[in-house]
Amino acid sequence: MRGPSVTDRPLIPLPPQPDRVPWPTDVWPEADPADLGADQDRLRALLDILVADEPHPAMGRTFAAAVVCRGRLVAERYGLRPVRDLRSLEPDPPLDRLDETSELLSWSMAKSLTHLAVGVAIGDGALRVDDPIPEPHWAPESDPRHGITWDDLLTMRPGLSWREEYVPEAGNMPDVIEMLFGSGADDMGAFAATFPLQHPPGSPEAFCYSSGTTNIVTANLQRVLGTGAAEFDRLVHDRILDPIGMASARLEFDAAGTFIGSSYAHSTLRDWCRFGLLAMRDGTWDGQRLVPEGWIDHGRTARSFSEGLYHGAHWWAWDQEQMPFGAHGFEGQRVICFPSRDVIVVRLGKVSDQPDATTVLNNHITEIANCFPHV
Repeated sequence: MRGPSVTDRPLIPLPPQPDRVPWPTDVWPEADPADLGADQDRLRALLDILVADEPHPAMGRTFAAAVVCRGRLVAERYGLRPVRDLRSLEPDPPLDRLDETSELLSWSMAKSLTHLAVGVAIGDGALRVDDPIPEPHWAPESDPRHGITWDDLLTMRPGLSWREEYVPEAGNMPDVIEMLFGSGADDMGAFAATFPLQHPPGSPEAFCYSSGTTNIVTANLQRVLGTGAAEFDRLVHDRILDPIGMASARLEFDAAGTFIGSSYAHSTLRDWCRFGLLAMRDGTWDGQRLVPEGWIDHGRTARSFSEGLYHGAHWWAWDQEQMPFGAHGFEGQRVICFPSRDVIVVRLGKVSDQPDATTVLNNHITEIANCFPHV
């Protein structure tokens, strides 16, 4: 199920939940970092830099951050978030202090949740990852997009033309902005499916990170399952979110009833930690397998290399010896798993507009994980 990797580095085995550590379905077990061998002073200093009332020059403003080690919550910080009315022209909106009840937007971390939902459907026998996707726009056999598979889409290699940029230009609106906020907003999957083929599907040159691709996946997943918005929302909660205790999770759907799997899931910091732990535990939770065996490996196996990062299948992997992997979102949303240390670092916020902002943030997250010993 994994498919070929573009790196020679082997996948680090995913660690099991330690004995006598309860699963955090209801309440997170907590621990002192020093009791788990961490450099506590270094950890505290790094978190002080990450979550501060004044934004960092590169990493920007962190709204909330947490660290999980060996299944226990060992650090949790809450910062300030602008109170934004999108219709307001205030240059400096007021700031709100967040807490453990605050909902935080996923942006593209929702793509990794979409990958898990496809895994559930595969486990149920509803589809196979190498099947062509039943997209109506591509139905004629003469259409060059006809044979694009689920795996081509999940690995961001369908070969479709797409511009994933978030800075509009006069008279030249990026495709992702047009989809989320413009003419494509009512039916995002259908909008994205109209784009032409630019490269052979599945080929190395076909890689193009695309939120449109994800919404093609969600639209067709719901088509295969025969679910509208309410039914699909219930399925994702029943099969993934509720069993792990993500009670705060809220999904958004477009006017066509399609989950906006590219961008819009909301949850609290602690619940995003639960999402990371599900990935770290290979899709199992408290004795129950929620996604097929090997599906997390399918997501974290490096298929493409772009801007210093590996992309798997709707999950990212970092170019490091310990091969951390995780969910990424616009403006520096991160749920990052370090299997060799059994550490998860979660960060929600907004990076600065410096060119190296995300690299600085990723390096800082790595330094936080490195405060803990290998397991």
